[in-house]
Amino acid sequence: MLKPDTSPTVASTGQVDGAWWPRSRNLTAEIPVLAKALAAWLGRVERVSYNLAVWGDTVRRIRVDGAPVRLAGYRLQDADTVDVLGHTHRITLLVVPPEATEVAGQRAMALAADPDNTDGPAELLIASGVRERG
Repeated sequence: MLKPDTSPTVASTGQVDGAWWPRSRNLTAEIPVLAKALAAWLGRVERVSYNLAVWGDTVRRIRVDGAPVRLAGYRLQDADTVDVLGHTHRITLLVVPPEATEVAGQRAMALAADPDNTDGPAELLIASGVRERG
């Protein structure tokens, strides 16, 4: 789910451009679904960066509809986000943990997609009830 103003020509507000709720922590299984869902905004997805500690090691490239997508893991990437790069545009998505409850997960998706919300990833997960304050 993306903020309504997220497009290659308009900068979105806040620290994230929307949210993604994968069903597992298996990037090779989840990225094709994400890439297809984002095709209308980004065109072909070329690269996805993620936090190594959260997602672990995975293959460096996969194919989505016959085209390569590079998967790049970083230790310093925010643990609660992924960056998705198309040919000319990059978006940052809040990652709703796969184990989130339906209510909290939907709330996190809605908060991240709210064009007036400028909270960071950790704050969004706390406000939605996905994560406890700590």
